[in-house]
Amino acid sequence: MWNLTIGKNIECALEAVLFSLGEAVEIEKLAEALEVREDEVKNAFQSLKKRYEDEGRGIRLIEIENSIQMCSNPDYYECIQRVTQIKRQAGLSSAALETLSIIAYNQPVTKGTMDFIRGVDCTYSVARLLERGFIDELGRAETPGRPILYGTTMEFLRCFGLKSLEDLPPLPEKEALQEETENVKSDIIEEFVKENEENINTVELSE
Repeated sequence: MWNLTIGKNIECALEAVLFSLGEAVEIEKLAEALEVREDEVKNAFQSLKKRYEDEGRGIRLIEIENSIQMCSNPDYYECIQRVTQIKRQAGLSSAALETLSIIAYNQPVTKGTMDFIRGVDCTYSVARLLERGFIDELGRAETPGRPILYGTTMEFLRCFGLKSLEDLPPLPEKEALQEETENVKSDIIEEFVKENEENINTVELSE
C-alpha cells in the first residue's frame, strides 16, 4: 500500500486525479482515493489553487459544494476557442437572468411562481436556462396539477463563482419580492445580474 505523507506528493496526486477526470470530485472521494484525511485534501487544494493564481496559470481549481474541479482560466478562452473551434454561446438575455435570479433565491420554485413574480410568461427563459444547464427539474410540487419544481445546478455555481448557494448576495426583501408583481427588478436582483453578466457570457469551458 502506498502512502502520501509529504504535502507536495498529495498536491501532485490531487492534480493528477482532477486532470484525468475533468469534472468536479467530492472531497470525501478524493480523500479515499489518495488515502489521506479530508483536511489534507483541503490543504493541498488551497496550496495548489494559490500557486495557480500567483503564477497566472492557464488552469485553476475551484470548490463547488464540497467538491473540487480543475478548469480552464477564462482569460484564455479565446485561445481555446481557436484551437477547438467551439463557438461562443450567446449570452443570456436580461429576462433569462432575472428568471435565473428568481430561481436562485426562491428554489425549489414552479414556473407559475416565476410568472407571478415577473408578471410575464417565463417559458422561453426557463427553456434557455435548462439548455445552458443552469437549472434543472427537482421534482413536482404537492399542489393541484403537480407543477414542476426548478432549482439551480452546479454549473450555475461554477459560472457565477459561488461555492454554494449560501454565497449568494443577501436578499432581505425576499418575501416582498414574492408578493410583488409590478416591482420585479428589485435593487438586489439588478445588482446581482449586473455584477455577473460578464461571467455568464464568458465562462463556458470547465475542462
